[in-house]
Amino acid sequence: MVLDGAGWHHSNALCVPANMHLLTLPPYAPELNPVEHLWDELREKYFHNRVFGSLDALADHLLASLRATEHATEKVRSIVA
Repeated sequence: MVLDGAGWHHSNALCVPANMHLLTLPPYAPELNPVEHLWDELREKYFHNRVFGSLDALADHLLASLRATEHATEKVRSIVA
């Protein structure tokens, strides 16, 4: 399992199963975190040159874009692979 290297994502109480290996990415290296590429895609495709009248409008648009992305499994796979 790949984990980001953020300092607040560590716990001494975590019990890792013997059949799992944790790979921690270096801190301050978002380009190595696959989900960062997905956020880039969302910003580029759904939020490019957009202005929202309210925070609720932004949240509604984010929810719709996440739902659309959720159903594009092959596209997500190609972005984060």
